[in-house]
Amino acid sequence: MTERTIDDAVLAVLSAGRCAGNTYFLPARQLDRKMYEAVNKVLNALGGRWNRSAKGHVFAEDCADILDGAIESGTYTRPADMGWFPTPSHIAEQILSLADVRPEHAVLEPSAGEGALAFLALKREASVDCVEIDTRRAEVLRRGGVQAVNESDFLTVMPTPIYDRVVMNPPFAKRADIHHVTHARKFLKPGGKLVAIMSAGVAFREDKLATEFREQCETIDPLPEGAFKESGTGVRTVVVTMKAAA
Repeated sequence: MTERTIDDAVLAVLSAGRCAGNTYFLPARQLDRKMYEAVNKVLNALGGRWNRSAKGHVFAEDCADILDGAIESGTYTRPADMGWFPTPSHIAEQILSLADVRPEHAVLEPSAGEGALAFLALKREASVDCVEIDTRRAEVLRRGGVQAVNESDFLTVMPTPIYDRVVMNPPFAKRADIHHVTHARKFLKPGGKLVAIMSAGVAFREDKLATEFREQCETIDPLPEGAFKESGTGVRTVVVTMKAAA
């Protein structure tokens, strides 16, 4: 099935519903016919079918991950690897420019993958550290000139507030991006700045996790549709900036 973008209004409805096992329940508020049909179309495409006796859309398996994947990616189908989307070069350039990375800066890229952001920071003559759990990708970082590569799960790394800049494209699966960015902010020294690529879901979801996260952000700006097309996904993304915590 070809990936298709989900309208923002439909995403808002989906995010307001809830999953219980293999059944998805629409939010309690009444939907007009046009909106219900749009939401139902997405749920059907994801594998859910309306069941009158269950009073919800029933899936063949637990639906929480399926719905979260659709909401976070903003597409009818979940990307094959919600854990890692390589950062396209033009997006990486945008992130480094927004972060205003300079030669005197100490820069951290958490969950660095193959270093699209880290290598640009090196070109700007910054001092760069990376965290990357995957052994193969960590070796790519070392061969590319990153001298300090911590081969660990980033969320287990003890924060040290020594970095002028944090630039990152964290994993998105199960809303990991919020947890990774919240943790990464703790690595900024006073006056530091964080710039992160995140799932578009952080901009509109109304649960406690998302609303409390938005309160920490300086800016949240959408990236263009298809920004990650060359990485093999239509995932919808935003760029988030944060200052160091007071």
